[in-house]
Amino acid sequence: MSADTEKRATNGTEKRDKFRQLAENRTNNALLAIGRIGNLSNRQLYEFEETQVRKIIKALKDAVGEVETRFASPKGKLDARFKL
Repeated sequence: MSADTEKRATNGTEKRDKFRQLAENRTNNALLAIGRIGNLSNRQLYEFEETQVRKIIKALKDAVGEVETRFASPKGKLDARFKL
């Protein structure tokens, strides 16, 4: 194996490892955040309207759809902020 080929193979492995590490961390953080949003469903602690719940669910589904789209056809970052 030439030095160039070996360097590319090592670089590819490093990129895969970095992707795996970041994907695991970011996915776990997202799952924790979604769980915290789910905690808002406790009606003993919070009062909310169904329209607000639908907006939250729609925002989450839209964000997941954007992730799917970006993996299918990568493009620039999206600036998505949520507000009720």
